[in-house]
Amino acid sequence: MYAIEIKNLTKRYGKMTALEDFSLSVAEGSIYGFIGPNGAGKTTTLRMLAGLLEPTKGEIHLMGKKLSRSGVEAQHLVGYMPDFFGVYDDLRVWEYLDFFARCYGIARQKRQATIDQLLDLVDLRSKREAFVQSLSRGMQQRLCLAHALVHNPPILILDEPASGLDPRARVELRELLRTLRDLGKTVFISSHILSELAEVSTEIGIINHGKMVVSGPVAEVRRQLQEGNQLQIRVLHDATRALELLQQIAKGQGSEGLPLILELQIDGSDPRLLHLTLDGATEEQLAALLSYLLAQKVAVSNYHVQAEELEKLFLRLTEVLI
Repeated sequence: MYAIEIKNLTKRYGKMTALEDFSLSVAEGSIYGFIGPNGAGKTTTLRMLAGLLEPTKGEIHLMGKKLSRSGVEAQHLVGYMPDFFGVYDDLRVWEYLDFFARCYGIARQKRQATIDQLLDLVDLRSKREAFVQSLSRGMQQRLCLAHALVHNPPILILDEPASGLDPRARVELRELLRTLRDLGKTVFISSHILSELAEVSTEIGIINHGKMVVSGPVAEVRRQLQEGNQLQIRVLHDATRALELLQQIAKGQGSEGLPLILELQIDGSDPRLLHLTLDGATEEQLAALLSYLLAQKVAVSNYHVQAEELEKLFLRLTEVLI
């Protein structure tokens, strides 16, 4: 079942189009990383998912329910954490959560248990009586995440939640997101920094100029964006023999089932290391290439595919589309 389904969504502000014919599906229980440069349409999408903006056209379905034009259904299905959030400085931490629990009509006895559970979840029980303004930036982020969870929604919408956090707080946030996924939540999280999401997301989507560029599991997105597999082969002895065999393969003289070699060179600082660029080689072709070299008495000590960093792929992709 899809927790989020967006069908042909368009949002215009006068003559400016923020989103155009945008479609997306997010599986229930996944962490979906929504990535794009500033101004790509990420926040507009998230606000429509949260029922705060009315789409110009298109449909949004949350947990199988179609949102009305007012988006009122999202109030109970979505926990929304905006990129810039307001906190009430003169409230204590527990009072802050209690206020929003009251807004959702949660009964008094249940409110107390809910607040205690949330403070444990975001590791703020020791700050229960502290004033909100005394919390660090990272603690305030965790408090606002608890606020988004106060009515126990199945979907969490987080807009740039790691913005302004130090490295330790970012690691803590990633662990918290994994915990929420384990609890059955669907997490839809946006950022313009791909490295923040690649480690924690089960799927990612890249948006640019209001249009979806690519979407799917992280490995699949990498495969779609990668121009070629970068393979490194280190041999025990001089690489001349291996180079000759690989050159024959590159010229089409090798055995069947081997990958197509686009580029081939010996490392300038290490004569035993070869760099190959392959044309989208499958695992079977990679295995066949290694078996071929071993059968030809080439002693291989290291053999691995170097995946290009997603950050570089993302930058190259968005530069092309600008």
